[in-house]
Amino acid sequence: MEPPLQPGTLYLVATPIGNLEDITLRALRVLRECDVVAAEDTRRSGQLLTHFGLRKPLLSYFKFNEARRSEEIIERLKRGEKVALVTDAGSPGISDPGERVVRAAIVAGCRVESVPGPCALVAALTASGLPTGEFHFVGFLPHKSGQRRKVLEALRGVPGTLVLYESPHRIDRLLTELVEVMPGRDVVLARELTKKFEEFLRGKPAELLATARQRSLKGEFVVVIGAAPEPAARATLAGGSLTEL
Repeated sequence: MEPPLQPGTLYLVATPIGNLEDITLRALRVLRECDVVAAEDTRRSGQLLTHFGLRKPLLSYFKFNEARRSEEIIERLKRGEKVALVTDAGSPGISDPGERVVRAAIVAGCRVESVPGPCALVAALTASGLPTGEFHFVGFLPHKSGQRRKVLEALRGVPGTLVLYESPHRIDRLLTELVEVMPGRDVVLARELTKKFEEFLRGKPAELLATARQRSLKGEFVVVIGAAPEPAARATLAGGSLTEL
């Protein structure tokens, strides 16, 4: 028999990114036994709880009320309540709300426990076929073109595999930028992960850009970018100069 939840603990509960079968037994137990669920979107989390036959008080916790809600959550923890924090999908704090309240809980001396599970970053990276020994997670790039370009140019010198998130509305722009900044990299587009239309598209930026313009690519994307070729492999006979591939 599993030990009961500990009072005054903030539980970071990973929830399915698509396929509801991916929820863990431990996540279900924490959601069943906690006192309150702090949710990024109470409607979506309410639907998840209903699907699994759970009824719990829901507390809205998202980007624009993090400061106020963090204080309330800390007060609840100090009273000995067991608080489960969930986001719309995946692991709290990974390009989703959670980081702020975790820091606040630690500063306040409260206990924090992770309940690991689905994470789009891990799902895409491990199935990409690109090296996983060293990788750099970027999250979402800035929306403004100039800022995005600066970040991508800085990432060009970062060793290992790069992983970032992108929306379907900006995937064309991202691929265009990769054609300009990292034209020779191996890139994998992972979309609709764990869902019915899950798909991995592999190729160079220009090839993937052509595909994106031929098809309507929907769903949230995880973009996995291979490391730069070794210096020796980057040398080309282009007038005796070195050209990045």
